[in-house]
Amino acid sequence: MPPQGRKGPSRRELAAGALALSAAAAAAGCDQRDPPSPAIPEFRAGSGVWGQVRRQFALSRDRIHMSAMLIASHPAPVREAIERHRRALDADPAVYLESNNTRLTRQTLSAAGRYMDVAPEQVALTDSTTMGVGLVYASLALRAGQEILTTEHDYFVTHESVRLACLRTGATQRRIPLFEDVRQAAAGEIAGRLVGAVTPATRVIGLTWVHSSTGLKLPLKGIAEAIEPLNARRDPEDQILIVVDGVHGFGIEDAGLPDLGCDFLAAGCHKWLFGPRGTGIVAGSRRGYEALIPGIPSFLDEGVWAAWLGENEAPERVDGRTLTPGGFKDFEHRWALAQAFELHQAIGRRRVAERTWALAGQLKEGLARMRGVTLVTPRTPDLSAGIVSFDVEGMDPQAAVRALRERGVVASVAPYATRHVRLTPSIRNTPAEVDAALKAVAGIAA
Repeated sequence: MPPQGRKGPSRRELAAGALALSAAAAAAGCDQRDPPSPAIPEFRAGSGVWGQVRRQFALSRDRIHMSAMLIASHPAPVREAIERHRRALDADPAVYLESNNTRLTRQTLSAAGRYMDVAPEQVALTDSTTMGVGLVYASLALRAGQEILTTEHDYFVTHESVRLACLRTGATQRRIPLFEDVRQAAAGEIAGRLVGAVTPATRVIGLTWVHSSTGLKLPLKGIAEAIEPLNARRDPEDQILIVVDGVHGFGIEDAGLPDLGCDFLAAGCHKWLFGPRGTGIVAGSRRGYEALIPGIPSFLDEGVWAAWLGENEAPERVDGRTLTPGGFKDFEHRWALAQAFELHQAIGRRRVAERTWALAGQLKEGLARMRGVTLVTPRTPDLSAGIVSFDVEGMDPQAAVRALRERGVVASVAPYATRHVRLTPSIRNTPAEVDAALKAVAGIAA
């Protein structure tokens, strides 16, 4: 108890003491700083670059892995970074965390920002596409009378996040089809249907960049350009925001957030980016963040943290740091995410896109000519990325996947009411593997 007539220390004084202790702890742990990061290979132009990329992965060689759209195998720099951080945390967890968390988290945010062509503070860190999509919809400051416009083709995560957002706010939802037959879909038709469906009540358009069922890639930039004239006539609080589940274009396409024109893109990093399992990001525009009221306390927003310590009003600013959920994380995976972005940047976004398109194109051309097989995914790279979906005549998709795995080819089934077989070639595959996969499909189709 303080002496009578004298108050105990204020929260501000306690805060100053806590900050001093934190600084002292970091100084005391300076000998525990993170050792040099794993070297990122140089991928020089030439015929050997893709063999060099392939050698980064410890994938088993007894099967053809066309499953990048499910979960990643960590490439060498990511594996090494995870293990380095894990060993250090196991040896001296408190000191290593205190000495390195701020610096390494900033490295991850900076690497993500460079990859997405946005400032680091426009990036939020999550653990998956599901968390990212859910965070955005759960934080939107919607009101009764406004609506979220989505499509019939989106995955469960978007539809359920929208449903919950409407329950929370009193907004409504509406779904539309973007095409009659995905094999005949056209960019102009898709954008035209969306613009034609907008009403004065439409506040958000929820989209999926690449549909995981059919492999269709939406022309996001064209859609955003078609929406902008509508926004020019609206007050800021009524302008249409475009929210995108971007996971199956992220890590494939040569596009940052400004190139796409959307306000939010959420993606897991443990798929096509080959980042640490259990990591993800949200990249947002400044206009988009102004429409959010986050619901989970963040440890990254220093302004909010300092306001709490000093018993002051929290700043009204919202950005990626504010949106990032606080709490203790799987730090070794979050910190190693920087190496995944750096590896992709070293290979080159454009080169990754062209390689993925080439392998997917080779696969689509072979399937399109095959008897007993119906190709579902559009053949042009303008409307497809790395997912190649198809049906085998007279065979249930799950049975086809089992048959392909018996032949050493890892395929998957789209988890939708209408199911298709999926093969998803990526930069870790080769043209010879695509030919072998086609031979396996021909074998089960026969």
